[in-house]
Order: sequence, then C-alpha cells, then structure tokens
Amino acid sequence: MEEIMLEKSDELVMKLLHFFITEQGYSPIVLHGAKNEIWLENLENSYPVVRIVSNYIHNDEQMSFDLYRTKQILKKVKKKTCSLHMEALSLFVNLGESVHIDDYIHAGNISCANIQKISDLKKYPFILEEFPTITKKTSFKEKGVELFMKITKDISQKNEEESKKAQAVFEQKKPIMTYLLIAINTIVFLSMYLFGEGSRDVSTLVDFGANYGAAVRSGEYYRLVTSAFVHIGLLHFIMNNYALYIIGSQIESFLGRFKYILVYLLSAIMGNLLSIVFSDYISAGASGAIFGLFGALLYFGYHYRIYLGTVLKSQVIPLIVLNLIVGFTISGIDNAAHIGGLIGGYLLTMAVGVPYKSTRSEKINGWILTTIFAVFLVYMAFHGIVL
Repeated sequence: MEEIMLEKSDELVMKLLHFFITEQGYSPIVLHGAKNEIWLENLENSYPVVRIVSNYIHNDEQMSFDLYRTKQILKKVKKKTCSLHMEALSLFVNLGESVHIDDYIHAGNISCANIQKISDLKKYPFILEEFPTITKKTSFKEKGVELFMKITKDISQKNEEESKKAQAVFEQKKPIMTYLLIAINTIVFLSMYLFGEGSRDVSTLVDFGANYGAAVRSGEYYRLVTSAFVHIGLLHFIMNNYALYIIGSQIESFLGRFKYILVYLLSAIMGNLLSIVFSDYISAGASGAIFGLFGALLYFGYHYRIYLGTVLKSQVIPLIVLNLIVGFTISGIDNAAHIGGLIGGYLLTMAVGVPYKSTRSEKINGWILTTIFAVFLVYMAFHGIVL
C-alpha cells in the first residue's frame, strides 16, 4: 500500500493543533470568512486566542493588513466573551521571505511568530515561557497517514471529553434544594398568619426570626439565618420566591446541591451582617441570599462566558444594576443586604469552585477572601458604629 505523504505545512499545522487542543485545552472558534487560518480559544490562558495561519503572506503590506483584520476580530471576541483584555498568539507557517517578522513579534496585543518547522518555536522565548512543553509535545514518531490518524483520533477524543463535561454542567437537573427552600418560605409565611398576627406585624416578625441588630448583638445569632425565610407581606413573598425559583434552579444545576445551599445560606448571613451595619431596624427576606446567587452566577458565567457571555451582558448584569438602583432610590428596601449577599455569593463561589474550571489555588484564594470579608462584616456588625 502506497504511503500517503502530508505537506510539511499541513503536518506542522496538525502538530500545533494537537498540542493546543489536547494539551492546553483550547477549542476551535468558528469564524465566517477566515480562510487558511484556524482560531483557537482558551479564556483561562494568558493567550486566550491562538491563530495558526497557513495562508501565504508574501510582504509586509499583507502582514500589516492581516494584523489589522485580526485586531478587529479580536474586538468582537472580547466583546462576546465579556473579557477585559484579549491577547492573541499568531503562528504563521507560510510567511514569505519579504516579511520582516521581527517588526511584528509584539504588535500591540498580538504576538507573532514565523514557524516553518517545530524547532523554530525555540526562537521565541515568549512562546516557550507560556508553553514550556510545546517542542516536546509536538514531536511524533508517526509519519504520513499514521500521524494523520493519531492526531485526528486524539483531537476527536479530547473534543468528546470536553463535550461531555459541558453537557454534565449545563444539563438541567431537578432543583430539589430550591424546592425545599421555597417550601420552607411558604410554611413560615403561612405560620405567621396561623400562629401570629400576620406577616406585617412587628412582634410576629420578631418572633419568627426577622433580622434585628440589637437582638443579634445580644446573642440571637440565629436571626442571621432565619430572617432569610421570613417575608413581609404577600408581594414580598411572591417576588422573592419567584426569583429564587428562576435563578436558584440554574445555580443548583450548575454548582450541585451542596455547594448551592452553602452559597445560599452563607450569602444570607453576610447580607444580614451588612444590613445591621447600616441599619438597626427590623428586616427580613431572602433577597440577600438571592443576590448571593446572582454573585454566584457572575463568577460561574465568567468562567463559562463562551456559553453565557451574551446572557451576562444583556440580562444578568443589567438586572443586578437595576435592582441596586431601585434599592437606593426607594425607601424600605434593604440594599445593604443585597450588596452583602452579592459580594458574599461571588466570593463563596470562587471558594467552592466552578466544575472543571477552578484550580486549587483559585479555591484557596476564594476561601481567604471570603474569610477576610466575613471577619470584616462581623467586626463592623458587632463592634463598629451603625452607619
């Protein structure tokens, strides 16, 4: 059987693709009109975008145009993924001799390299610094069709694994804990009418565990939790439970039941602590915990912004901002609890981790920041002056 030979440039492209997809976790970006170039993305890397360009570029004028077009596309990718900064690495495998690559090695937020063979990677220290194993991992004993089959198999297997991970994260699961929280809210709300004077009666609110700074400071710490299940009036009860059903179902599905309930309850506590820092009045409701879920969604969505970037920009962030503005302009809304819960939920999600994304160091940093924030809230609530 006659051996099938690959062009050197095609073989080089395949080896680079294999490295970035199977070793570095990059995924292809689908771009319309981008011919003879492959775009890859990994938003957790210092180079969120890697381009492998096989298009022949024969002079500096064409090179400058390529950089201009790349920067325009990067702006769109940056906007779509809610990224604050977007660095790209462009690897050219078919540059003409008239191109002065040294003038384009660091072109703003794009780093460029002329790679005619794998050993050329060693000419660029910034590549080896970011990808120290790239020369080793792009060396294969297979040749021709065997190399093609191996690389194709490895890439397909990696893509299948990543697809299963995404499916596991985004597959809708039954929100048992969310239903349980809503059930507790409902039981407490009805009990306030059956065994008290109603959900607007001050003494009933206090008896059922509403947040009250003076009582908490005197040792009734349970109020920091119980107040999240007490609501003032039917409208307050309906709105909070509807919000809990909508966002809680999603966060429980994304994080898992244990992490979800941990974020919910601790966000409620942090929101209530900040509440008594700014007010010594009676307050109640699940709003602080729900804003904690918003914080969780922000952190989760940032790590999965390939899937949720548009939703974050168009729905989640505007909704959070709108609610905070309403809280600042309308009296009777405990905006301090909202802010405390929002910050707490974000930090707690960093601490418990996002499936398949969070590293051990990120989780440790999350617990450190959460502890610092919690200690600050406790000190201000119990030893500070009510603001």
